[in-house]
Amino acid sequence: MKLGIIGLGRMGYAIACRVLQSKLNKYDVLGFDTSEESQKKAEAIGVDIVADIKDLAERADIIWLMLPAGNLIDKVINEILPHLTGGDIIVDGGNSNFKDSITRAENLKKHEIYFLDCGTSGGMRGKDLGFSLMVGGDEKAYNKITPLLERIAAKNGFAHMGPSGAGHYVKMVHNGIEYALLQSYAEGFYLLKSGHYKHLDLEKISRVWCNGSVIRSFILELVHEIYAEKIDFEKVIGEIQEGGTGQWMVEEAKKHDILVKLIQESLDIRKDSRQTGGNYATKLVALLRNKFGGHEYKKRD
Repeated sequence: MKLGIIGLGRMGYAIACRVLQSKLNKYDVLGFDTSEESQKKAEAIGVDIVADIKDLAERADIIWLMLPAGNLIDKVINEILPHLTGGDIIVDGGNSNFKDSITRAENLKKHEIYFLDCGTSGGMRGKDLGFSLMVGGDEKAYNKITPLLERIAAKNGFAHMGPSGAGHYVKMVHNGIEYALLQSYAEGFYLLKSGHYKHLDLEKISRVWCNGSVIRSFILELVHEIYAEKIDFEKVIGEIQEGGTGQWMVEEAKKHDILVKLIQESLDIRKDSRQTGGNYATKLVALLRNKFGGHEYKKRD
């Protein structure tokens, strides 16, 4: 089996590492990226770098896209489509809108090409710990790539979610929940810092909470790492960036008359932070996003 990865940034590179370093039967991994730096990094771990995605399409049985959501995905699909053969599988592992995934699957089905939408969670730690994979699309195609998913995912960390679009739909909701969780932790630590007791040790508190408390989590572990690193919050600008998934979730909830007040409020706070520079809580959220996803945050000189 040959896997072709288009997009060898942080996540694409991590997926390549998982596949190539697996103790299970090996896949040949082909890769394409417009960044020379990304090409060299991937080549160093054994990825066969191709100069043209058309060549990748002709040689690979499974093509895994790790690209930004939007028109770029359609452009790439249209470019490689003439070079695919019936039964080939395209996996979109990015954060695409689930409606776009439904349309892509329907269009590719006419050409006897399978399209699977794969919500991918795990951030920068996924390379070492494995990813959480939420897959939508044709179940036969899903079953065909199960051995590949086993290499990429954490133990018990992947499953078939349903028909086309379901994988990205589940990931959309996952990201909305993430927004509210980040904001909740950040506001709690803001109060600990600036409330009745002015000199509480936040590193100590986060460590204690990570061990046995009912609010322990991976996010809380990252909070503890941030405080352990003694980051100067005065130099952090509290602007929180975002992708589109949180807003898509709110729109979907409204469509079905479901209240998602906490997630909507988290989105509003992020929008306000980009206009005002935010506060201590939004600084912590920005730092957390950098911790788990490598997302850049703004700093003062």
